[in-house]
Amino acid sequence: MKFQLQEEHDFSWLEQLGTVFYVFDQQDSGNISFGVEKDGQKYFVKYAGAKPTEFTGNPNDAVQRLKKAVPVYQEFEHPYLIELIDSFSTGNGFAVVFQWFEGECLHAHWQYGGKEKYTNPKSPFYRFRKLDVKKRLKALDAIFSFHTYVESKDYVAVDFYDGSILYDFQKDETKICDIDFYRKAPSMNDIGEEFWGSNRSKSPEEYKLGAPIDSITTVFNLGAIAFGLLGGERDRSYSKWEADPGLYEVAWRAVEEDRNKRYATVKDFYGAWKYAKNQ
Repeated sequence: MKFQLQEEHDFSWLEQLGTVFYVFDQQDSGNISFGVEKDGQKYFVKYAGAKPTEFTGNPNDAVQRLKKAVPVYQEFEHPYLIELIDSFSTGNGFAVVFQWFEGECLHAHWQYGGKEKYTNPKSPFYRFRKLDVKKRLKALDAIFSFHTYVESKDYVAVDFYDGSILYDFQKDETKICDIDFYRKAPSMNDIGEEFWGSNRSKSPEEYKLGAPIDSITTVFNLGAIAFGLLGGERDRSYSKWEADPGLYEVAWRAVEEDRNKRYATVKDFYGAWKYAKNQ
């Protein structure tokens, strides 16, 4: 299995985990990930310490970020979250091992970048958007259910976007991955405009240094995801919406620019969503 890095790196530690069948080497986070198989079991291995071609930062910073992520995964036990198996230091970095999930990432930028994501019939996002609305609503239920649970554990979502969503088209199952930056609540924007996240789903406060990052922020993220999977993504006009009008109203309130007009909690948002869906 070949892949490119900016400089040489020792990956001999991978051999003990099994045979590599896939490499995700186009990330700008400083992580490089592998699909590994051993004794009929598949695993997803996320690793920091090397210098992937798209990474412009310091590998040591990536290592520290990945180490800090482990307790977050340990905190959560939920059927819609990928399962943490192990984590360990190597000679030059840090690895985290997850149970493999046969889903595809809805933001597979390494294969379908730019317009390809929206126009290529092989793109996972394109295929997902072609699914029956009921199937997409079921996926959103998984996403909203998980984040209601996250809120109950006094955490807030950080850097949640469509790249954190895996979908198995064979079984119509959804799982959340990449919750590395989720934080204990209450939190605040300690970075400023470059706060973690995608412009497709970031709230106004996620651009403002010192602004609160809390449940109301997560509500915005989830509303934005709903528009991404059922509507016109950043074009939130009703004409682009493919589900019931009641659900549009709930999603629209969730993405209000004014924080005070949004739902106060994820639980309230999800409750309103379920009520509208059952009307």
